Amino acid sequence: MPKRNREDEDLDQFSEPTTGSISRQKRCRDIDAEGESAQASVTATPTKLLSSDDYTIGWVCALPIEMAVAIAMLDQIHASNSLQRHPNDHNTYTLGEIGDHNVVIACLPSGGYGVVPAATVASQMSSTFTSISSWLMVGVGGGVPDQKTDIRLGDIVVSHSVIQYDYGKTLAGGRFERIGISKTPSQALLTAINKLRADHEMSKSRIPIFLSEMLAKNPEMREKYIYQGQECDFLFEADYDHPQFQDTCELCQKERLVARHPRNETSSRIYYGPIASGNQVMKHGVTRDRLKQELGILCFEMEAAGLMDNFPCLVIRGICDYADSHKNKKWQEYSAATAAAYTKELLLTMPAARVTVQAPAVIPATDLETMEKRKAFMDALKFNQMDNRQVTIKTAHEA
Repeated sequence: MPKRNREDEDLDQFSEPTTGSISRQKRCRDIDAEGESAQASVTATPTKLLSSDDYTIGWVCALPIEMAVAIAMLDQIHASNSLQRHPNDHNTYTLGEIGDHNVVIACLPSGGYGVVPAATVASQMSSTFTSISSWLMVGVGGGVPDQKTDIRLGDIVVSHSVIQYDYGKTLAGGRFERIGISKTPSQALLTAINKLRADHEMSKSRIPIFLSEMLAKNPEMREKYIYQGQECDFLFEADYDHPQFQDTCELCQKERLVARHPRNETSSRIYYGPIASGNQVMKHGVTRDRLKQELGILCFEMEAAGLMDNFPCLVIRGICDYADSHKNKKWQEYSAATAAAYTKELLLTMPAARVTVQAPAVIPATDLETMEKRKAFMDALKFNQMDNRQVTIKTAHEA
C-alpha cells in the first residue's frame, strides 16, 4: 500500500449548536511548516492498576495531537507498567477512566495512516483487551459544507455510517459502484447518542467546559488548542484551486470566498450524518462536492473504514479543513480537541458496561479421581514397540 502523509492532510443530518467560548490568546497564528505535534502535559500521577479485562472502551487515534487531547479528557490515568498484553500486541497504550468507563487509548504508528494501519491497531488492542464492547475512532477530518449544511472549522461530525469511497467494483460501461459498510457501533453508543441529542435540546453542551478544564490542567496546550476565530475560517469556491507554492491563503483571491453569515457564537456545532473514508487525502473541491451529491456525506477521513469490518466503531471528527486544495494544519489542534470533548460528553451519558470474567473451571475431586484411574488404565496399555509402525510405513507413491 503506498504511503501517504495524512498530516498534509442511519442518522438524519442536522446540527446542534454548543454554547460558550474559549478565549484566544493569539489570532491567525503562522502555520507550523514542519507539522510539529503538540503533546499534552499530564499532571495526574497514575495510581490505579486494573486488569486488561476491566477495560470496555477502545479509543483509537491517528495523530499524536489526537492522542494528546484524548489523554487530556481522562478523569484519571491508570498505571500500565504491569499490563499483561498479548505477545503479538505492539501498541503503546494510555489507560484511564471517564466517568464510570475504563478507557484504553492507542495511536497509529508514526507514518502509518489509512485503513490498514487502523485495522492493525484495533486488532492488536482487542487481543489484549478482550472486554472492549464499544469502539471509538476520534480525530480530525475534512468538512463538506453546502448551503443546507453550514459546517465550519472546529465543528464536529458524528457518524456510524461509513462509506469507503475509493473501494468498490467497476461495472459495465466503466461505472464505479462503491461498497458501503453496514455494520454499526454498539447499541450502548447508539442509544447514548440519542440521549445526548435529547439533552442538547433542553440544555447546553458541556464541550466548552471540558475544553476549559483541559487547558487549565495542561497549560502547555493553551497556545495551539484554542479557537482560531472566524476571520481565519476561509471557504473558497469549489473550482478555485490554491495557488501553487503558497503555504497560506494570503494571496488567494478573496472575491472567490463563499459568502457566509457570521456566527454569533464561537463554539462548535454538532452534525450527524455519513462520513466518507478512504486511503487518500481529499484535497479537491470539485471532487468533494461531487461525492457529496452522490453519497450525502458530511466529512472525509482516512481510517474508519479499516475498523468497521471487524470493529464497528463510532466515528467522531472535528473539522479542520474543507477537503480542498486550501487545506492546512492551522485548525488541527483545536478541532481534535472539540472531537475529544464531544466523546467525553457522550461517554458520561452512557452507562458503563458490565464486565463478566469467566472464572477458571474447577474440577470436582470425584472427577479428578476418575481421570487419574483413566490415565493409569491407558498407561497400562502401552508397550515398548507400539510406535514402530510410524517409522516403517513407506510412502505409497514417490513424487
